[in-house]
Amino acid sequence: MNNQSSAPVKPAALLLKFLGSMNLAITLLVALSIAAIIGTVLQQNQPYTDYIIKFGPFWFEVFQALALYDVYSSSWFLLILFFLVISTSTCIYRNSPTMLREMREYKQNIQLKTLQNYTNSDSWQLSCSMAEAQDVVQKLLPHNGYSARLKEQPGHTLVSGMKGGGSRLGYIFTHLSIVLICLGGLIDGNAILKAREMLGQIVPETRNLPANEVPSISHLSASNPSFRGSVSVPEGSRTDVTFINYRDGYLVQNLPFSIEVKDFRIEHYRSGQPKSFESDLVVHDERLAEPLKQTISVNHPLIYDGYAIYQASFSDGGSEVNFLAWPLSDGGEQASTVSTKVGEGLKMSSFEQPWVLETSNFRLFNINPSEDPAKKFKNIGPSVQFKMRNKLGEAKEYLNYMLPVEREGAYYYLSGMRSSPADEFKYLYIPVDEAGGIERFMRYLNALSDASLIRQIVAKQGLTSSPLPLQESAQLNDAMVLLAALFVEKGMQGVVAQVEENVPLEKRDEVAKLYVRVLQQLLAAVYVEVLAEEGVDVSLGIDEKRAVFFDAAAAAIGAIGRYGSPVYLQLTNFKHHQASGLQIARAPGKNLVYPGCGLLVLGVFLMFYAPERRIWAWLEPTEQGVKLVLAGHASKNKMDFAKQYQQLRDQFDRVLTS
Repeated sequence: MNNQSSAPVKPAALLLKFLGSMNLAITLLVALSIAAIIGTVLQQNQPYTDYIIKFGPFWFEVFQALALYDVYSSSWFLLILFFLVISTSTCIYRNSPTMLREMREYKQNIQLKTLQNYTNSDSWQLSCSMAEAQDVVQKLLPHNGYSARLKEQPGHTLVSGMKGGGSRLGYIFTHLSIVLICLGGLIDGNAILKAREMLGQIVPETRNLPANEVPSISHLSASNPSFRGSVSVPEGSRTDVTFINYRDGYLVQNLPFSIEVKDFRIEHYRSGQPKSFESDLVVHDERLAEPLKQTISVNHPLIYDGYAIYQASFSDGGSEVNFLAWPLSDGGEQASTVSTKVGEGLKMSSFEQPWVLETSNFRLFNINPSEDPAKKFKNIGPSVQFKMRNKLGEAKEYLNYMLPVEREGAYYYLSGMRSSPADEFKYLYIPVDEAGGIERFMRYLNALSDASLIRQIVAKQGLTSSPLPLQESAQLNDAMVLLAALFVEKGMQGVVAQVEENVPLEKRDEVAKLYVRVLQQLLAAVYVEVLAEEGVDVSLGIDEKRAVFFDAAAAAIGAIGRYGSPVYLQLTNFKHHQASGLQIARAPGKNLVYPGCGLLVLGVFLMFYAPERRIWAWLEPTEQGVKLVLAGHASKNKMDFAKQYQQLRDQFDRVLTS
């Protein structure tokens, strides 16, 4: 007995088998599907601060490490696409020759026993000649859509019919479509940028710099084959760059032409919500005889030289804003005028320390839910967003509304403040007086900072008989001045904290209540004095409306210590300039994706709606005439094929036995 050792399998053959295996392809497709779900559910390419606010610092770091904020351009997603291309290409390489060969193969070497064992098989004993039976078969098969081939062999003749041979092409087309779509995804999915970053040819910029100040290593040339970037262009301005969000920074993509925004228009619903917006663009290119002009809107881009320019958004384009700067901390009553532009910084040095006003955004409309059941929304007017930065570089962000808003029957000017973009705005409500302004509030605030006025009020109102633990009236006067100043600087919490710091524990509650009661008397007395100076008759007290104003003013003054700005900036006037948000894309990969999608549709159609079906007619001469064996086989949709076979069988029966 001879033992022959099997030939060793070459590593190349094993690798080819692995790459072309169904298990690998399915695994890659499942991974691709999971990635697509993540990319759909999690909004992509948003500012990192938005993700920090939404997920918190810990999960932000986890998701960032997994590159979930830009799934379709992540290294692992592109790696999946790459291996899917390799796997699918291997399948095509291994199986296509066999399938193409089987498409032309009529299986004329099949045995009679095999035909008789098929489920769809019938036989007849005919009294006609071989020529007559053969003629009937060769006519009925083409009549039913089958192409037929005849093969004469010793003792019998076999007619083989086939239709739907193109279903084999469905397999090839489907796999080829996957290759084309994945290649298009690799081309348009920042694979080139990833490679250039690994080679150290590009480094994303993380600082907020103008395009002309960004280092050249963060610039991409106009020859870059694929990108998708965004840029905001004010009306009347032009740009020849766009910005690509990349990792935790951005890259500047240079364009071979410049885009000018001639005009930007926006339509609003009656509520003030945006309805539609469009831009009149002019493309300036040395290669053009004259500039290209076109209006774009949402879903109606400008296509030029392989670049698609979309209307994506709108923003402020450097609006001019005017403020009244009301002092909050130095006791000044008169407001000064401040003028600046959105996007610019303005030094304000008329305070104890230098400050910089950084205006970041202006909004013409602010849509809030309406308290009126007949209206869903209401427009509360323009607002401006800015930062006040101190000499140490620390900044707080503010959101001030131009028009007063109603709250429980009274009107207030709103000013939101937050220390970080991750925080919600906390609002300061400044009450509006009968004249519709904040002059009374500012006079009241100034009066609380006037030491001589406080002393006069203390003497005139008889507050010297207050049961504070003080011995002399001079001490009481000084205490009242300090108490008012402490309230203006730190609010009621500052007063309580002062008591807790200087009063023994056993007397804190009693002294705290006493200070609060005296402070309330002082605040009311100063308010009455302010009303009297305005010419209001306070001999019989104050009415309910002015009492509501007093409560609101005292609450607002008590919150000024946490406001963090030396001034309240009241928006008084503006000149609105808008900017068009453009998204500019160059995606040559779509030239592969679109044909790939077409091949995918065609391939699926061929596989499911044009399945391969075969019919054989075995003709064998006998003493009585001719023996005919008819058999059919289909690899898919066997129930449907059984019905078609039965119809063909009935046709044979009618023709041959009539």
